[in-house]
Amino acid sequence: MSSPLFLLANTVAQFLNIYMVLIFIRILLSWFPNVNLYDGPLSIITQLTDPYLNLFRSFIPPLGGIDFSPIIAIFLLQFVAQIVPNLLYSLA
Repeated sequence: MSSPLFLLANTVAQFLNIYMVLIFIRILLSWFPNVNLYDGPLSIITQLTDPYLNLFRSFIPPLGGIDFSPIIAIFLLQFVAQIVPNLLYSLA
């Protein structure tokens, strides 16, 4: 029988993995200038990922026209994705 903390840890891990995939999709779509990310079905990805990415854009300016904030955002998300479920597993 699973503990509620195991269920919570698995849910958090899956959520963070899905969110990371959404950020990767957002980054890949930004390479295509003809794709409008703010209209149609792709606006959902933008609405979900931009608040998190804007946290990093506020203190990491684009250098040479390249936005490096998603790299830092993904590193932090990967760190949290490893630490939080492990903490929850250790509590269970």
